[in-house]
Amino acid sequence: MSSRAQDDTRVPETPLRRTLTTPVLYFFILGDVLGAGVYVLVGQVAAESGGAVWLPLIVALGLALLTASSYAELATKYPRAGGASHYTTLAYGPFTGFFAGFCMLAAGVVSVAGLARGFGGDYLSVFVTLPVSLVAVLFLGALALLNARGISESTRANVAATVVEVGGLVLVIGLGAWVVLRGDGDVGRLTQLGTAQHSPAHAVLSGSVLAFYSFVGFETSVNVAEETRDPRRSYPRALFGALATAGVVYALVGAAASSAVRTSSLAQSSGPLLTVVEVADGVPTRLFSVIALIAVANGALLTGIMSSRLAYGMARDGLLPEFLTKVLPGRRTPWVAIVMTTSFSLLLAMTGDVSALASTLVLLLLVVFFLVNTAVLRLRTDTVPHDHFRTPTAVALSGAASCVLLATQFERQVWVRSLAVLAVGALLAGVAARRRPRE
Repeated sequence: MSSRAQDDTRVPETPLRRTLTTPVLYFFILGDVLGAGVYVLVGQVAAESGGAVWLPLIVALGLALLTASSYAELATKYPRAGGASHYTTLAYGPFTGFFAGFCMLAAGVVSVAGLARGFGGDYLSVFVTLPVSLVAVLFLGALALLNARGISESTRANVAATVVEVGGLVLVIGLGAWVVLRGDGDVGRLTQLGTAQHSPAHAVLSGSVLAFYSFVGFETSVNVAEETRDPRRSYPRALFGALATAGVVYALVGAAASSAVRTSSLAQSSGPLLTVVEVADGVPTRLFSVIALIAVANGALLTGIMSSRLAYGMARDGLLPEFLTKVLPGRRTPWVAIVMTTSFSLLLAMTGDVSALASTLVLLLLVVFFLVNTAVLRLRTDTVPHDHFRTPTAVALSGAASCVLLATQFERQVWVRSLAVLAVGALLAGVAARRRPRE
């Protein structure tokens, strides 16, 4: 992987405010990757793979890095809001561009809806029991206001929340080690791969599909490349640094949870890391619940930022109505796009189921990732007047192949739901392509 020098190092001008530096972008990506996924999915991965929870997490990291490398090239080559939609429009035309953007936008809206419901679940019930619908309204309304206030304010909140998230996961690692040291754990579970239903090979693959959800937050960051001061330098460093950090933390968390808690108990828990805290019996469960709620809120904030910037970018490319490009005076944030994406997330949060939303989200993202991995190769002949990252061809091809492999692991019900969404996307893409003929 290397950077390719061009004649000029300038990046395009933008109506949005360029304020993000490398450290801030690193925390943006890390905060999204270290989101709610690991707080919920460790138990589900254990149910699929057995006690060796750490292995599917490592495999999922490797698969995520393949596609992340393609994103690094495209985000530094075309640093614009719109992300995957913009890249695929350049590579394949407006039909595919709208289709990719629709999938990404749907995944983002679905993710925020799922996180809103998750916020009103087990972790919040430690303090108070409220209707999920009421929690969703208050939760999403507060996040939308913060998003509209400005990217600087949003990212400062993210840095603080990410520090708390990392602290919570380090706490789990320490408590897991404490349970083992006092003789109540079993490190032998870390080598137990496979279940009564799955062979070791199948256990790794099925567990990796679930674990992959914990890493997909990296794709949201390309939509803020336009608000990054020096994307050609900052983005690759922040992206790969954040993924490497998340991979190490996740592997240690998986090992700690599995060695401290029986695999069957992890698999049955909706808050598996909270179970580790309860077994260790040294930290108030309320404290850890606060940490988990911050993680959920931070993930929803960052995904909401991505969704609004994606809608704004698609509107600027002529793929969505022009009114979505309206920017709040002074704040320079796409307020209409924020209102629209938040409204759709709220509607889904009032009617959807978290597990169903999560599985649909991952399959939609795999469609987008496949298109991005192929678009990076198709656009190789297109030159730009500034430096940018370049991923090896073999890595991009492996990324596309990994998307196909992971997609084959989903159940029929997930495909039925996702195909309905994809059909709507294709229909709307046809309408958008007729409105905006390929240049």
